[in-house]
Amino acid sequence: MLIDIDRLPKEGLRLSGDFDFLSLDLVEENAVFLEPAHAEVFVRLLGDEVFIQGEITAKLSFVCSRCLTPFEFPVRSKFDLVYLPEELDALTDELSDEEIDKMYYRDRHLDLRGVVLEQLNLTFPGKPLCSTECEGICAVCGEIVRDGGCSCVVSESDSRWDKLKLLVKDKS
Repeated sequence: MLIDIDRLPKEGLRLSGDFDFLSLDLVEENAVFLEPAHAEVFVRLLGDEVFIQGEITAKLSFVCSRCLTPFEFPVRSKFDLVYLPEELDALTDELSDEEIDKMYYRDRHLDLRGVVLEQLNLTFPGKPLCSTECEGICAVCGEIVRDGGCSCVVSESDSRWDKLKLLVKDKS
């Protein structure tokens, strides 16, 4: 959805809609949409600056990084953004602390679809986990540990450290 900056009403523009992104558009390789992303957005122009406030909701399926089990990942995220004309970016060699959070639009148009996709991708965890307690897959038998299918006893002992253990015992 392309927004023409020059046609924005003075009071701003409220938009609401579903966005049908492809799973290939997401930064998480194994993510799949369970329902389309939905965004409620308010766009306002003040001078040359475009202010965007919005909220994204979506439901995706991720694959756990530890146990490789698919799990549902709901997204509900709010954002506040400021866009400046691209010409202003060319005038400066270095970004100040205030400008670091600002983005730029070009040719007096703003791609709202790209904004929503970027904000959606920013909500994803670096390492998707089905739960914080997930123990993953057993290194011995390959079963998922939380399912109780693994009864392996893993010895953490390494014989190369036995002499050091004796030294620690002697000092006690």
